Amino acid sequence: MKHLTALQDLFQAEVDQLNLGTAPSKLYDPMHYIMQLGGKRLRPILSLMGAGIYGDPSRAMPQAIAIELFHNFSLIHDDIMDAAPLRRGKTTVHKKWNDNVGILSGDGMLVKAYQYLAQCAPAVLPEVLQTFSQTALEVCEGQQMDMDFESMDEVAAATYIQMIQFKTSVLLGCAMKVGALVGGGSKKDADALYQFALLLGTSFQIKDDYLDVYGDPEKFGKQVGGDILSNKKTLLWIEAKRRAAVQNIDFGAYAAMEPNEEKVHSFQELYKILGVDAFAKEQIDHYYQLSLEALDSVEVPAEKLAPLKEFAAWLYSRES
Repeated sequence: MKHLTALQDLFQAEVDQLNLGTAPSKLYDPMHYIMQLGGKRLRPILSLMGAGIYGDPSRAMPQAIAIELFHNFSLIHDDIMDAAPLRRGKTTVHKKWNDNVGILSGDGMLVKAYQYLAQCAPAVLPEVLQTFSQTALEVCEGQQMDMDFESMDEVAAATYIQMIQFKTSVLLGCAMKVGALVGGGSKKDADALYQFALLLGTSFQIKDDYLDVYGDPEKFGKQVGGDILSNKKTLLWIEAKRRAAVQNIDFGAYAAMEPNEEKVHSFQELYKILGVDAFAKEQIDHYYQLSLEALDSVEVPAEKLAPLKEFAAWLYSRES
C-alpha cells in the first residue's frame, strides 16, 4: 500500500503545520490536540484519492482537512455523549478540559470545516457545499438513531444498515465525492465514487461488528466482546435474535446474563450455532462486492481506479 502510505504522509505533513488559531487557548488547543491524535485518516485520504484520479491529489487538500475537521468535531461530541474517558488511547477532550470546552471547540471545528471546504473553484462550490451539508445532517441523524436503539426492544436489520450508513459510511462517500469534484471529475463520476465509498464503508462497519466478537484482541486494538457486554444491537445481534425465535432458543436469557467473560463466550457459541458468524461474513462480502461494482460507472482508464481497488481490498482484509 505504498500509494496509501504516501497520501497519509502528505496529509499528516499538512496537519503538522495546521494553524487553526491560538487565542482563546481553551477554544483552539483542544482542536489541535484531537487533530494530532492520529488514526487511519481514511476519510481525508479518500478525498485525496478522489482528486488523484483526475490529477494532483493535493488539489483537494483543503477539502481533506475539512473532512477531518468535521470527523474530529463529531468525535469530541460523541465522547461527551458517551462519557468516554479515552480516544485512541489518549484522554478525551472533555476529560482533559471539560464538557463546555469540548462542546465549544467542537462547534468551532465545524465552522472551520466549512471555511476549508469552500476553498475550491466557484463552479463546483454549490455541489460541494450541498453534498457536505447533507452528509453532516445525516451523520447527526445516524448518531440519534444509534442512541434511540439503546431503548428499543426491536431493531430491523434494514434500519440498522441505514444507521451505520448515516453514522459512518456517508462521510466516506462525501469525502470521495468532494475530492473527485474538486479534482475535476464529472458529477456522474463523483456520484459513482460516492456509492463506492458508501458501500465500502458499510462493509467496513459490519466487519467492525464482526471483529468485536471474533477479532484477535492483539490485532483489534480494543476489548473483544464489548458490544455483547453492552447488549449493543449490531447486525449480528439483530440476526441472532431473529434466528433464535425461529428455533425456540431463549435469546432473552442470553441478553440478561451478567456482563462478564462468560457472557462473551456464550454469545460467540450462540452466534456459531445460529450461523450468524457466517451470515456476517456474507454481508461484509456483499457490500464489498457492491462497492467494486459501483466503480464500473466511473468513466476513466482502469489503471486510474487501481489504487481504489487496492484500498478497498486492504480495508476488506483488515483485522484491526
